[in-house]
Amino acid sequence: MKPTRECHDGSRNMGELKIFAGSATTALTERICSSLDLPVGKAVVDSFPDGEIRIKLDDDVRGHDCFIVQSTCPPVNDNLLELLIFIDCLRRASANRITAVMPYFGYARQDRKAEGRTPITAKLVANMIAEAGVDRVLAMDLHADQIQGFFDIPVDHLTAQPVLAEHFKELEVPDAVVVSPDVGNLKTATAYATYLNADMAIIDKRRIAGDTAKATTIIGEVKDRNILIFDDMVATAGTVLEAATLARKHGAADVYVGATHPVLAGPAYERLTEAGLRQLCVSDTIPLSGESCERLGNVTVLSVAPLMGEAIRRIHEHQSISALFQMQH
Repeated sequence: MKPTRECHDGSRNMGELKIFAGSATTALTERICSSLDLPVGKAVVDSFPDGEIRIKLDDDVRGHDCFIVQSTCPPVNDNLLELLIFIDCLRRASANRITAVMPYFGYARQDRKAEGRTPITAKLVANMIAEAGVDRVLAMDLHADQIQGFFDIPVDHLTAQPVLAEHFKELEVPDAVVVSPDVGNLKTATAYATYLNADMAIIDKRRIAGDTAKATTIIGEVKDRNILIFDDMVATAGTVLEAATLARKHGAADVYVGATHPVLAGPAYERLTEAGLRQLCVSDTIPLSGESCERLGNVTVLSVAPLMGEAIRRIHEHQSISALFQMQH
């Protein structure tokens, strides 16, 4: 459905909907626009000879409702600064409303003072985005829900759970058990287990020193069962490797992992290879190169573009997006 200039509820006209792509999410933005039957906004993003980012809009945005899609994935600082400059560019070009669409929000793990004399960088980034002139933020699977409260502007927080859950439902994994890798993941694991009509198990982690915890046992039956592990991201894959290793020690069969954000930093590739997963399923909030997919070998990439496109349409037309948060049976 192509968004119109007029809002269905008769509220103020936000102007024509325009969606622009940051350099980190060009392909995802194209998929989002395709789902809405819209062209991608025209803009040039490049650098001056000294490395400074340069952005020039080729579309008139005066009075329009503008969305800029940009994941602040690696290189995190470059992509974050590009987003801030893009927002400023749209504001100075007299856009009516500016929404930062952040499929992946970098710095989300620095959401609290874990020890003395450390920053809360997620709050700092939220302040920077708001000060740049954005009116609202659309994000997906923030690492910590409380990050929504770091913004003094509206935040719509989507989840890729419906997309991942539908994929695993279609897989029809036999004798499946959803395993929560820690207590903090219990709510997410319960949602997937309920939707997939699967049993549940929980990995018990014990703190052994300082900030180090070790998985010691599994609460629940996993012997000869296929394991499903769900999380918001795979960063260094330490949690995945630890959970898969422990599950196999308890007699588990195949291990499947579903995660929204394929950060895949540091030793992630080696650990995923060692984990011997039957399948790693991720979304396209962070682009994976063909080389990365080849290295992983058993990765499935699902697109969240239709979900994000529908959220953008509803925001533009002043409609509720609450229904998009739920996994529909």
